[in-house]
Amino acid sequence: MSIAVCPGSFDPITYGHLDIVRRAARLFEVVVVGVAHNASKSALLKPEERIEVVRGALAEDPDLGSVRVEPVPGLLVDFCRQVGAVAVVKGLRGGADFDGEHPMALMNRHLSGVETVFLPAEQRYAHVASSLVKDIARHGGPIDDLVPPAAAEAVRAAIAHRA
Repeated sequence: MSIAVCPGSFDPITYGHLDIVRRAARLFEVVVVGVAHNASKSALLKPEERIEVVRGALAEDPDLGSVRVEPVPGLLVDFCRQVGAVAVVKGLRGGADFDGEHPMALMNRHLSGVETVFLPAEQRYAHVASSLVKDIARHGGPIDDLVPPAAAEAVRAAIAHRA
């Protein structure tokens, strides 16, 4: 059985993320969305909120009902071993994403043998980033066409709570 992990911080999950998960589900028998902590990013949503929002977003799409969502407690390669993944699937919006992801892909392969599959972002999502979604929301802008309803609600609630 071929298992792939789609990792990310998903703070929040976007329609671009969901597109990558959907496409990964066509390539692999099992897809696990690994919700990770990224120490280099300032999270708006708590880890358990992000997991809940990702699960809610996947539940809204009938094509993604078999996708699992799990926290990544440590190194991605250890998580991949734990779930039996043969590949990591990452979306690339452009060259800058590749420049950041390529060294990680090489290190993951070095540490565990797991391969990384890069999927280019659909053009309609190439400009969407979780950090931009948060910035837009902090300034009261519309985010409903960028993220699923559960994510939009969680982002607005977290921003209101911090205000």
